[in-house]
Amino acid sequence: MTFATMALSPALLQAISEKGYLSPTAIQAQAIPAILTGADVVATAQTGTGKTASFVLPLLQMLSNETTEGTRTRRPKRFRALIISPTRELALQIEDNIHQYSRHLDIRATAMVGGMTYQQQKQKLIEGIDILVATPGRLLDMANQRALHFDEVKTLVLDEADRMLDMGFIDDIHKILNKLPKQRQTLLFSATLPKAIRKLANSEIHNPIEITIDPQKAAAPKIEQWLVAIDKHNKSALLSHLIKEQHWTQALIFIRTQHGAAKLVSQLEKRGIAAEAIHGGRSQASRSQILADFKTGKIQFLVATGVAARGIDINELSRVVNYDLPDDTDDYIHRIGRTGRAGLKGEGISLVSKDDFKRLCAIERRLNKIITRKEIDGFSVTKGLPPSNLNFTLKSVQKSPYSASEENLAAKAAKKPTPIKASKEAPKSAANVWAQWVDKNKG
Repeated sequence: MTFATMALSPALLQAISEKGYLSPTAIQAQAIPAILTGADVVATAQTGTGKTASFVLPLLQMLSNETTEGTRTRRPKRFRALIISPTRELALQIEDNIHQYSRHLDIRATAMVGGMTYQQQKQKLIEGIDILVATPGRLLDMANQRALHFDEVKTLVLDEADRMLDMGFIDDIHKILNKLPKQRQTLLFSATLPKAIRKLANSEIHNPIEITIDPQKAAAPKIEQWLVAIDKHNKSALLSHLIKEQHWTQALIFIRTQHGAAKLVSQLEKRGIAAEAIHGGRSQASRSQILADFKTGKIQFLVATGVAARGIDINELSRVVNYDLPDDTDDYIHRIGRTGRAGLKGEGISLVSKDDFKRLCAIERRLNKIITRKEIDGFSVTKGLPPSNLNFTLKSVQKSPYSASEENLAAKAAKKPTPIKASKEAPKSAANVWAQWVDKNKG
């Protein structure tokens, strides 16, 4: 399937071509035709799968059709499509995508988020828009001030619905839904479908077309995933070495805390590497400027906490680094999904200390594969990592976890698996694996 076979207008096809996209991703190939039929859609897809374009493109096409048919008029404080996003950064990124795809169309869109003046946003509503992108809190604030009306909304998009649930927005979403016309098209996109989101979908979405992109395939095949085992206190030195010796030009570096982000930036700068940190402790204006500078390449190395990085969407980002592994396996997939986009190659690199081992095991179980281990000259570890607990389904485990390539392990796994003879039964948890490894390597 190609974009040209999707009933998209020449103006949209031109914009797609100008962005350098050659063919639709899996979610785009399924969602765009479904949305264009006018059906409700529930789609499960991770970050990095082309999710935003999968709803923006058909929205623009449907609005363009109304213009051609002469059925669309712009009235003050009203709009035809509403996109609700969990974070300010993501809302602004969606707005930017809309502007890029609609550059050859007469479509007006604006984002309504916290951190921006009410008066500026109210003025845009008065002038008339077609698409409103908003965070739940600001949208309700404006509705309560009667600065906008929902009576002309034809299409609602709930983007990253599970994130909105995690961030405590579910009650706000219900309040917004109660204000919308009952006759509308509803599109729900989520990385996962927890019970509360399924309940919401069952009550608010009618006979939806359900689309699921296998999360195991969300880490695209053009993303090379590898890790280095390293003592925690040596992580910053290793990162600096990789940046310099491998001549990295840009990287998004994920870290656990605001304090850790500031400390890492300081350590990198002491080694002559310019970096910037983005986290929830910075103002909205500061975060927006940092994201813009990172996108243009003015900032090469961005250290980010998970929440602050949700709005980052760069098509040509070549490298993502997990300085700290996330607690949630979905977050790992979200993170590495920010690279390897638009058919380009990318790298997902993790710096793993013994404190990260339980998280690593959970991630590898989710992916159902071993992440390639690599050794870096000059950086050894006191004990090393034990083999992943996935290895315990294999006949034997290599003495060095670094010699176990993903391909070799996969080949061995294809053979009839037997438990390791050294233990009566295969360990059932990462803690057991770690305890056995430490006991075996004492002294």
